Amino acid sequence: MVKIRLKRMGAHKKPFYRVVVADSRTPRDGRFIEELGYYDPLKDPVEIKINEDSAKKWLETGAQPTETVKKLFKQAGII
Repeated sequence: MVKIRLKRMGAHKKPFYRVVVADSRTPRDGRFIEELGYYDPLKDPVEIKINEDSAKKWLETGAQPTETVKKLFKQAGII
C-alpha cells in the first residue's frame, strides 16, 4: 500500500518534515517514491509548501494520506 506521510529531517530539537510518497512497509525516514513538499512547524507562521499537482495525482491513484498529512492538505487547500 502506498502512503503519503511525513519524513522527519533536521537537527535534534529542531525538526522539519518532508511530505513524501512511500510504501507503507518502509521505515519512517527510509526510502521513498516521490517528494511532494515540506512542512516546517517551528516557523511563525507555520510554513507549508506542497506541490498540488503531484499530490492530487497520487490521491487519484489511491495513495492514502496519514492523519497529519490530511490536515496539512486541508490547510493548503488540496482536499
